[in-house]
Amino acid sequence: MTSDAAITVRDLRKSYGAIEAVRGVDLEIARGEVYALLGPNGAGKTTAVEILEGHRERDGGEVSVLGHDPARREHAFRERIGIVLQTTGVEPYLKVAEAIEQYRGYYPHPRPLDEIIELVGLSGQRDQRVRKLSGGQQRRLDVAIALAGDPELLFLDEPTTGFDPAARRQAWDMVRNLRSSGATVLLTTHYMDEAEHLADRVGVIVNGAIVAEGSPAELMALSAAATVSFRLPEGHAAILDGIEGVRGDGHGGYELRADSPTELLHELTSRALAAGSELDELRVERPTLEDVYLGLTSGADREADTEARP
Repeated sequence: MTSDAAITVRDLRKSYGAIEAVRGVDLEIARGEVYALLGPNGAGKTTAVEILEGHRERDGGEVSVLGHDPARREHAFRERIGIVLQTTGVEPYLKVAEAIEQYRGYYPHPRPLDEIIELVGLSGQRDQRVRKLSGGQQRRLDVAIALAGDPELLFLDEPTTGFDPAARRQAWDMVRNLRSSGATVLLTTHYMDEAEHLADRVGVIVNGAIVAEGSPAELMALSAAATVSFRLPEGHAAILDGIEGVRGDGHGGYELRADSPTELLHELTSRALAAGSELDELRVERPTLEDVYLGLTSGADREADTEARP
């Protein structure tokens, strides 16, 4: 086990009857890192995260979270982590500051109340009743409560599900603030742009096993080919003769994939200029994290661990 890692996992396994939900997962997350664990429903990520949180027993493997084995459910371990679930029940008639203060009272060394409120962006709602908060503000309160004990490690489960675009961006700012404060964050999300913007590294789990891991840029480099698309005037398709892999839509639109888009663009523009033609709506698009994710998870068995669990 690596001493400077917040989380270290070796050969983690968990089955529900005949279904092996987690199959030999290895994982290491550095202190102060934002790590996004991605995977389709039923891939095993919920089970894996619950084992790391100490909420579920494992069948095999080694797990160290902040130097603790979470299966022991030690009080000292729980004081050092924060968990933000998809839904959290908070007394609706408490004020925001009162709700956070209530949870601060459960810890021997809580984070200062004013610091928590500022960190999650609820200064303007400090004296507002919980029931009056918007969905985005409620989610910020969920994070504030998870920060009450000043955790070194925060588990964030689908933090922006159901948010409008503005609320999502505000939540992203909040996660960046957490990173700046030195906290380690393990994030699960179905939004690839969220993982791309927030995570230092990403792991993709499929059918209970990690199939790819790296920074968003490293994962996107797995699919190096760029897509070049354009439109040609009617009767000018002959300029594409001899170029392999051209796909047309039958309405003047064309698309090619190229490992060397610069070379392809030079060829296309030279031919267009020589023919007195135009490459209208010319676009060059690199693969996104979502493109890579879909490629990795296509055809994955939906052995839903969420359904198999007792």
